[in-house]
Amino acid sequence: MKPHSMWARSIFATWRCAGCLWWLSGVLGLLCAAPRPPLVPQWDQHELVLTSTKNYTNPVQEAALTAIFVSPQGERLRVPGFWDGGRTWRVRFMPRTPGPWTWQTECTDAANRGLHGVAGRFICSAARSAGGSRFAQHGPIRVSPDGRYLVHDDMTPFFWLADTAWNGPLRATDAEWEYYVQTRARQKFTAVQWVTTQWRAAPDGNREGELAYTGRERIAVNPAFFQKLDRRVEVMHRAGLLSVPVLLWAIQGGSNPQINPGVSLPEDQAILLARYMVARWQARAVVWILNGDGDYRGEKAARWQRIGRGVFGDIAHAPVTCHPGGRMWVRQEFIQEPWYDLVGYQSGHNDRDDNLRWITSGPAAREWRLPPFKPFISLEAPYENHVGGAAGPMGAEVVRRAHYWSLLNAPTAGITYGGHGIWGWDDGTRPPVDHPNTGVPLPWREALMMPGAQQMTVLADFFQSLDFWRLRPAPEVLASQPGLAQPRRFIAAARSERNDFMVIYVPEDRVVELQLAALTSMKGSPVLTWVNPRNGERRAAVAVLGPTTCQVPTPEPGDWLLLVTTQ
Repeated sequence: MKPHSMWARSIFATWRCAGCLWWLSGVLGLLCAAPRPPLVPQWDQHELVLTSTKNYTNPVQEAALTAIFVSPQGERLRVPGFWDGGRTWRVRFMPRTPGPWTWQTECTDAANRGLHGVAGRFICSAARSAGGSRFAQHGPIRVSPDGRYLVHDDMTPFFWLADTAWNGPLRATDAEWEYYVQTRARQKFTAVQWVTTQWRAAPDGNREGELAYTGRERIAVNPAFFQKLDRRVEVMHRAGLLSVPVLLWAIQGGSNPQINPGVSLPEDQAILLARYMVARWQARAVVWILNGDGDYRGEKAARWQRIGRGVFGDIAHAPVTCHPGGRMWVRQEFIQEPWYDLVGYQSGHNDRDDNLRWITSGPAAREWRLPPFKPFISLEAPYENHVGGAAGPMGAEVVRRAHYWSLLNAPTAGITYGGHGIWGWDDGTRPPVDHPNTGVPLPWREALMMPGAQQMTVLADFFQSLDFWRLRPAPEVLASQPGLAQPRRFIAAARSERNDFMVIYVPEDRVVELQLAALTSMKGSPVLTWVNPRNGERRAAVAVLGPTTCQVPTPEPGDWLLLVTTQ
């Protein structure tokens, strides 16, 4: 080979090697310079903040923002965004699966490059195994596979013990709300039901007099109003209390029904308003109540079926239910709606015999066997200290009866407590706004400590000490039912599907008579224990055996729970 040829090849090889090194260093430089994707804990909120390139006169009417999130498994989830004032728009999302996620936005105004076609990615890390709230450890709430109760995302059963604080988030200061939430968490409550906009009992909106929206045919949303509610939702989430907002209050009664958005707004505006709120709070642990205290029966159901589809039909969402008016049963109207996940209902606020019969032997007690199965939850039972009792305001004993009956007359999923003074966030000087016949309540701080509220701790401890989700109504275990003649004496009975434990609530009789076969057929030797629903005290039960029945006397007067377990 010629010397100059060898020299040329050597120069070429050196140049090629140097070029490769230069190319490689350039690639490495780009990789190092590329921003790392955000790290988001599983079941936490990931927020996208976008800046519109346009100013809109009425943003919620002129543009709609959606983000498509793609999971590590390739599942595509549509998530609505919302306008948050000025040119700021946000999308809030809770990832449920660890691994790499991607997202891309869509805006109805495709010319808005700040909102349309924006893309990104993040990494979802596995949830913590200890520390943080119940939602940080176990995830948000959904319906169990069998349709009977609620579970966290990791399948941990969730016992619904909600408080009714309709006006709380609207009327409380930040410090008051912190105090309220910490008190209810200490009392073992697990959820809070509340109202999201101006409504019958808060016609002027929040404590500052701000309204959630103005107008009817073409509403304008007030982001400042909802930013305050964001803080309320965050406090509940950190404390492990499920947020249960009513999106559209809908009662036709009261002095001004038109103040309720579920009454006054046309369907398209009701959908827009509700979807706006879903977008704001969807990344926290929630169950949605679409409508509040209205009549959705018969031909009136069609409007709400359409609104439900418009709000939830094309997005991934938390469980949804309806809150109908007193003793208005709407299961049949909504059970086939794909967005309807829980059968919520309300009894009357009194202790008359007809109301007690509705609770003990009404549609909930009859229809729980009908498919498709959904959890049954009484969202509004008689309120403590609310006028409606035979002797005036209803006491803790009326509340306990309604709660235990409701928990045992359908597969056990949960119950909502209500205290007069709490729901209206009252100061104790007059009845709640537009509710003149309910009586003057205690100030809300005092009402937090009413006996029935304190006794919810006993209720929570009792059911959460059991596999409550396995309980099914079992009236057949009773040899006699005094409630047939006098409904206030109704004895509620439930037992597990495997027949290894049983719960019987006795409201006032001194003896409960059981079928002996109900005990002898249990899987193991029965152990009978009385539990005092007022203080949680437990006492061994003494049974008197007969040829076919078994009589078990209560330890002393008052209502009692009989727990039958096996060993």
